[in-house]
Amino acid sequence: MNAILKTVSSGAVFDHPEFHDHENVVFARDAETGLSAIIAVHDTALGPALGGCRMWTYAHPGEALTDALRLSRGMTYKNAVAGLPLGGGKAVILADPKTAKTPALMEAFGRHVARLSGTYITAEDVGVSPADMEAVARQTEHVRGTHATGLGDPSPYTALGVFAGIKAAARHVFGSDDLRGRSVSLQGLGNVGRALARHLHEAGARLIVSDIHAPAVERAVAAYGATAVSPGEAHAVTADIFAPCALGAGLNSKTIPELKARIVAGAANNQLHSPQDGAELAARQILYAPDYVINAGGVISIALAKPGMDDGLVREKTLAIGDTLTEIFSRSGTEGRRPEQIADEMAQERLTQHV
Repeated sequence: MNAILKTVSSGAVFDHPEFHDHENVVFARDAETGLSAIIAVHDTALGPALGGCRMWTYAHPGEALTDALRLSRGMTYKNAVAGLPLGGGKAVILADPKTAKTPALMEAFGRHVARLSGTYITAEDVGVSPADMEAVARQTEHVRGTHATGLGDPSPYTALGVFAGIKAAARHVFGSDDLRGRSVSLQGLGNVGRALARHLHEAGARLIVSDIHAPAVERAVAAYGATAVSPGEAHAVTADIFAPCALGAGLNSKTIPELKARIVAGAANNQLHSPQDGAELAARQILYAPDYVINAGGVISIALAKPGMDDGLVREKTLAIGDTLTEIFSRSGTEGRRPEQIADEMAQERLTQHV
């Protein structure tokens, strides 16, 4: 945590290339539980900032800050394009989720969320489970994705939206959204990737799967007849579609030249390492489904769900992600601009309307 404080004192937060006029960046510490966290609130023009809490082991605290800032801004755009009355925020907890996570630590995080008085609403993300959110909810009402706040785990809805987006991308590139016989390299078999694998298998796709957790790969091979590859080669295998569903920045100057897929459409946040990487995908005629558009199903579920409701409305709005992407792809072709540029413009237009 001292390294984080040195980062703050050096002025690197305001000068950070990912700062983008964040409204609030909080460095949270609880000595008793060992909590070290960053909560970033990017924009509340449309409403309170909603975004998940990620727990991860970062090589350096500066990486955690970069992650929080990028993810927070991405949530602003995600919520705006999804038409939700919410701003964007994100939290990262600097810890190994397998060894350092305890209910007490999550409760301490919840207390810090409570101190923000509703300007930030948290939910689960990588390394954090629905059960962890139940612990957070013992300390703050500003939490979503619990059974008390609606439909519980948002992961199935994230997967459903990605599936709808993959079909829209296939229709644009191949002329049909029929996935029978189409090959999909699915990188990451966590809660979202696992549910997406089931959708794709049921649609007749041929799966190539990878994950750092070997048992998850073994289960997918057994259940779906999938072919297993290492996570590091998932992007480079021959496939119709590459679906990154792990951590971000996986599309970069090293991996993009190795891609063999015609489509990149997956659940990971911040898939592009830099804006130039989007240009490189376009130059190679690879269709990119903007990540914060295609993976919005989870945030839709936690934004709209109410206790005791069925999920009909949530499913309807989540499936509409395919329609939004169809519009983006169409405009991209007509206007000669990349899909992520069209998506950014759509988000900025909605934000501007509320200034």
